Amino acid sequence: MKTSLLDLQKQRRTIYALGKNVDQTPEEISDFVKETIKQAPTPFNSQSTRAVILFNDYHKKLWDIVLNNLKPHLKSEDAVKATTEKINSFSNAFGTILYFTDMDVVHGLEDKFPSYAQNFYDWSEQSQGNAQYAVWTGLAENGIGANLQHYNPLIDEDVAKEFGIPESWKLRGEMDFGSIESPAGDKDYMDDDKRFKIFK
Repeated sequence: MKTSLLDLQKQRRTIYALGKNVDQTPEEISDFVKETIKQAPTPFNSQSTRAVILFNDYHKKLWDIVLNNLKPHLKSEDAVKATTEKINSFSNAFGTILYFTDMDVVHGLEDKFPSYAQNFYDWSEQSQGNAQYAVWTGLAENGIGANLQHYNPLIDEDVAKEFGIPESWKLRGEMDFGSIESPAGDKDYMDDDKRFKIFK
């Protein structure tokens, strides 16, 4: 078995220590992300995944929105300090990709194929996973680290207002990316016999 893709999968890790020292331009990264999402599989070729790619002040504004929405829920000064440091680490990255699902597409498929209606939202989530994983792995191949956050739905309203997001777009995740300033730690795996069944 060839292992080029497997090697890239091993290279893709959750990197929290990110910086702005990337070799690629925002245009190069944006073109790569767009093409990668376009090539990710979707059920019925529905193409329900949407993305907003943020750089510079737009990227920083996103993480300001996250922090401002989190602060009212923090109960102590220590919590405020720890959360601020965490969010600042995301802000220190080179950029952020916001992933959305266009619910108009999902609802359209529900109406068109009523026998499968209960499945289309789940399938759109699988499409999200395909797109996010493909982009994440592709960034890793190019020496760019990333991590995936989920501050939605807490930030949805402010994000939509700030970046002019259509009402039908549902925020599904926030992937910040940048130069790898510190590698990921070791990763543990559960026993194969608890995870897989093989019948021959």
